[in-house]
Amino acid sequence: MSLNILFHSAPHRWADYRTVLPDALAAAGVDARLSTDLPPEEADYIVYAPAEDRLDLSRCGRLKAVLSLWAGIEGIADDVPREIPLTRMVDEGLTAGMVEYVTGHVLRHHLGMDAHIVNPDHEWRPVPPPLAADRKVTILGLGALGTACGRALAGLGFAVSGWSRSPKEIDGIRCHSADDGLATALDGAEIVVLLLPLTADTECVLDGPALGRLADGAVVINPGRGGLVDDDALLAALETGQVGHATLDTFRVEPLPQDHPYWSHPRVTVTPHVASETRPASASRVIAENVRRAEAGEPLLHVVDRSAGY
Repeated sequence: MSLNILFHSAPHRWADYRTVLPDALAAAGVDARLSTDLPPEEADYIVYAPAEDRLDLSRCGRLKAVLSLWAGIEGIADDVPREIPLTRMVDEGLTAGMVEYVTGHVLRHHLGMDAHIVNPDHEWRPVPPPLAADRKVTILGLGALGTACGRALAGLGFAVSGWSRSPKEIDGIRCHSADDGLATALDGAEIVVLLLPLTADTECVLDGPALGRLADGAVVINPGRGGLVDDDALLAALETGQVGHATLDTFRVEPLPQDHPYWSHPRVTVTPHVASETRPASASRVIAENVRRAEAGEPLLHVVDRSAGY
């Protein structure tokens, strides 16, 4: 019997998935009808990313799972009844993109590349950077993305620490957890990378007191979620020099308003939420595998813990 799969997202996304997702389902041995206009109550599975028209899933009695196209679940979880399994997207393309973004910007700031790229006075300043082993990098968030980034940076020789809500052990990374672990991870950090999910517990995790724990002139890199940063506190820390530069890819309001002070600040780099993107080909294989698993009675991959919020 053919399954009904509803693809519900912004219209432009369908063009990216309309061919690769059916191919991935077929390769996984899943016989399915994939549609963008299927009534939700007739769907066995929903491939979902927030769109202007939200779905009412309260009467979807045959729905077996909602498969998110996003790594985070804000804007999605409230639409999905708690009794329906919700999965988040973890795919190789998204992970590789994040590793490349984080590694590139960490190296940029570690090497002081901006001073050489923008040098209008033609100053000759032969000051070499420290070796990576002498640069303390802290990653807040040790999920799939944070772990992959931490391992890549450790592989380059950086002294990498990481923090997560629950204890973890990861080769090459000094792992900390809980509230006291957060303070330890931040103390003296020269580069901080934010890759936490946005929850009630992580909102403004990088606030004034947290920023005060960093090394003078530290760099903040946020490719995670805009709400992880207290914007006023960060701007104040930039003014005092406590933070030397902030590279920001995610914001509370997107697109970032034209009059936002981040745009004109000389020590802020704004990138337009491009740190990492779900790649349709690899994401389609993840979706197809989860449908196959559900139909075979196997555990789903990347199921969201509703109580934790990720």
